[in-house]
Amino acid sequence: MSTLMWFRQDLRLSDNPALSAALASDGVIPVYIWAPAEEAGWPPGGASRWWLHHSLAQLAADLRGRGSRLILRAGSDSLRILLDLARESGATQILWNRRYEPAAIARDTAIRAALREAGIDSKSFNGALLHEPWTIKNKSDQPFQVFTPFWRHLRGLPDPPEPMPSPALIPVPSCWPATLPLEALALLPKIDWAAGLRAAWKPGAAAAQAHLLHFLQESVEDYPSLRNRPDLPGTSRMSPHLHFGEISPREIWHSLRRFALDRGQHTTWRESQFLTEVGWREFAHHLLFYFPQTPRQPLRAAYAAFPWKTDPAGLQAWQRGATGYPIVDAGMRQLWRTGWMHNRVRMIVGSFLVKDLLLPWTEGAKWFWETLVDADLASNTLGWQWVSGCGADAAPYFRIFNPVTQATRFDPDGTYVREWVPELAGLSSNWIHQPWAAPPGALVNAGVTLGASYPQRLVDHSLARTEALAALAKLRMK
Repeated sequence: MSTLMWFRQDLRLSDNPALSAALASDGVIPVYIWAPAEEAGWPPGGASRWWLHHSLAQLAADLRGRGSRLILRAGSDSLRILLDLARESGATQILWNRRYEPAAIARDTAIRAALREAGIDSKSFNGALLHEPWTIKNKSDQPFQVFTPFWRHLRGLPDPPEPMPSPALIPVPSCWPATLPLEALALLPKIDWAAGLRAAWKPGAAAAQAHLLHFLQESVEDYPSLRNRPDLPGTSRMSPHLHFGEISPREIWHSLRRFALDRGQHTTWRESQFLTEVGWREFAHHLLFYFPQTPRQPLRAAYAAFPWKTDPAGLQAWQRGATGYPIVDAGMRQLWRTGWMHNRVRMIVGSFLVKDLLLPWTEGAKWFWETLVDADLASNTLGWQWVSGCGADAAPYFRIFNPVTQATRFDPDGTYVREWVPELAGLSSNWIHQPWAAPPGALVNAGVTLGASYPQRLVDHSLARTEALAALAKLRMK
């Protein structure tokens, strides 16, 4: 009996429950199907496709090292492809790890029913979360909508199982089905814009493990104090590795636990700020599962009536990092260049889009989806609804990030802005976050001409804030 192991967002060999179950069969056929049309309007964006290409290449190499290979197929009907593969290989069982996006749940449910009709056994596993959404509810048997009680509840549960080891060898089938070459999936851009991504990232499970180890050894103890500083290397940058399943949250949980116990931190490691960030990822999937409409609709229904503006020029300026607010522009340029943005800066640029420019949060979510290497439907939705004030555990409607105050606090010397907005590098820290307020001589000495070498502000934040508060207050009064 041979088994099809259907890889999806679990591109690793260690702690892979579906793969571990498949090893009991006579032969394992690892398969990846590229079917973006099945994502219900959320096919992977350009940055995600770049990552996926390299992650699949690494997975294929890892499989070859265990005597196996990766079969690649592409199309718009995963069921048909799986049935074809089963027929070609004689496989009688198909295993996979579960996904939790609405379209994936519907697709997988239909596939299981069709496979049952065809006489093919199938089984799915939890390879992506500490605890699956339907296992977590509040005391009223309802889904949580506030993070703190959600995380308190989850953190109080028993530890998730220890991660499963990577297999030394994978049993091979007597007959291999045909495969496409990786290049046939056309995941890489035709015009190479990915130099910044290549410089910033190394996809793959081995890189994920090495990255986690380095973070634990060098940064995790300073994480609470440094995680909000975009000018310092204080974050884990594990998000794309988690999204593509190159590492599991159970591996992170237990790696952190062992690291803490080795240092005598027997009772405090569960309260780690880093582990709390893993909890936010769990919360995002919890919300998406129970509120599947939220990628396009506000969880708080009243916000659907918000009087958003239409401003293509303003949206484009925001996307290109040309708003005239240095911290916003630095973040948007970092995103475009590297496929990633510091989380504190994500909040700042998000607030600026929806509360300074009064442009819809859905436009921001779409842009992030296209440009982030860690674009995750659950986390992207949670983040944008949070900063807009229209989701679960959302920021109060009157909380509007002041880009200058935020920049001064979290990039005090202007190091982050100087890296990503080099035309302002000559300004002192007194003026780099608000060049419009700089004395004319300071601008001249720094070689800055507002409106020429660097754009004028799109809006005056104090005036924009007043307008946003007025609109939000009216909305809440209805």
